[in-house]
Amino acid sequence: MAESLLCTLITPDAQVFDQPVAHASIPAWDGQIGLLPRRAPLLVKLGEGLLRLDLPEGRTQWYFIGGGFAQMKEDRLTLLTSEAVAEEDADRSEAQAMLAEAQARRALSDEEVAARERTARRARALIELAGYRRGTSRS
Repeated sequence: MAESLLCTLITPDAQVFDQPVAHASIPAWDGQIGLLPRRAPLLVKLGEGLLRLDLPEGRTQWYFIGGGFAQMKEDRLTLLTSEAVAEEDADRSEAQAMLAEAQARRALSDEEVAARERTARRARALIELAGYRRGTSRS
């Protein structure tokens, strides 16, 4: 069996994923981080973005995650996030509507501009995630 690490993805509502992975690519607050077995310990703040989990049998599982924290220690990766959307649950038309609404929203303050941009980034990530299921995005 190929080397793997145990990955657990947890939201306030549920344990979403808990199984071995050969590789994980996590959206840290400052960019993507790739993790392999036997990696040095790590504690990192997560940003919003796509989580890629390469399973030992060769399949890839994708999620959109909404920030949080990740810890890697002794071949155990634990991700705590406020939101996790699996690729099979991503609705492209809903995400496209969210993006259109964000782009049309008038922002008068710095806070409103930041909120609009967060919503647009989230919508774009969900559109990309839905494309993985349909085979229209990169893998």
